[in-house]
Amino acid sequence: MKKEFLDLGRQPIANKFLNKNEFNDEFFFDLKVVFDDKTKLVSLKNFVKPEMMFNESYAYHASMSETMKIHFQDLAENIQNEFFPTNVLEIGSNDGIFIRHFNPDTSVAVEPCENFADIVKDMEYKTYAKFWTKELSSLIKQEHGTMDLIYAANCICHIQDLDDAFLAVKNLLSEDGIFVFEDPSLLRMMERGSYDQLYDEHAHIFSVTALSNLLDKHGLEIFRVDNLNVHGGSNRIYVKSIDSDIPVEMSVQMNLNEEKNFGLTRFKTYEIFSNRVQKSRDELLSMLRTLKEEGKKVIAYGAASKVTTVFNYCGIDDSLVEYITDTTPSKIGKCQPGTHIPIVSPDDGFDETVDVAYLGAWNFRTEIMNKETDYLSRGGKFITHVPQVMMFS
Repeated sequence: MKKEFLDLGRQPIANKFLNKNEFNDEFFFDLKVVFDDKTKLVSLKNFVKPEMMFNESYAYHASMSETMKIHFQDLAENIQNEFFPTNVLEIGSNDGIFIRHFNPDTSVAVEPCENFADIVKDMEYKTYAKFWTKELSSLIKQEHGTMDLIYAANCICHIQDLDDAFLAVKNLLSEDGIFVFEDPSLLRMMERGSYDQLYDEHAHIFSVTALSNLLDKHGLEIFRVDNLNVHGGSNRIYVKSIDSDIPVEMSVQMNLNEEKNFGLTRFKTYEIFSNRVQKSRDELLSMLRTLKEEGKKVIAYGAASKVTTVFNYCGIDDSLVEYITDTTPSKIGKCQPGTHIPIVSPDDGFDETVDVAYLGAWNFRTEIMNKETDYLSRGGKFITHVPQVMMFS
């Protein structure tokens, strides 16, 4: 039975940045979140059609972050040194940030966003500009054989039909192949109050508990869990066929125990989280209104999907935050979904007139602090709502 515990109001497509002539036709949906007391899976109550989110205008370029480039390079090297995969497939290859570290002759990419699929094709990888399904896995198996490594980063949580997705993996995995994927951690979201992990693309926020229950149905088993700091706290899940001789490591049971002790298997925990989210909204609005009354110039730093959730839920518009700075070329000159706050280049907007910046990409806080030392040294301040609403310098 699925139980609703959080309502984040009317929300737009988080990554669909708009021109002014598109405002009147903008799509919105009710962002409500549910807990399945059977599988322990947390999901959106209402899914958005995938084609509306993942298409040729998708804006997130993974390679624009130095942190993520190092992250994926290190992982690719570690996997090759430990598991020696020959045939490799990546689900959701984005701009090739991970797959570029593997041999194009024996590697396959799946990327439904055509703008990114074209980038990976130009890198000479066989690329399928399609959504990941059991049907597609059978086609790839026919054309390329089974895979020793199937990898996905921040992608599996986007897939609404998880049964079909995991069946597709099982269908394509070689006898001793591994399926490795990483997505935001439900436990870290609950600990930190980072409700902005919830938006249209994130059909689910995973716990190890829920994943174990779902994978087991399809003859798959988790054998290792890495807890990561990226994207505000993620889990990297290592999966094998249940018949494989790869041993199950202690990290699996340790994560299951930690989640149980925190209360992720109990609905009451989610009700408490909902109250925390409402308190966060009230405190953020109060702080921004006070800064406005004091005559401070407040902007936002980073037009991330997370900011779309927060600003639309809280009702924050350009009367409180003048504009958002972002380095992504496809976002500059457009407006944030829902609130229609302008997006400008940091070269034009992050100058000496700024007093306070809301830190949209709080998950890259260390990278940003190192980059913006001049702003901080002259007295500039940042605001975050994670793990609580605060101002810092």
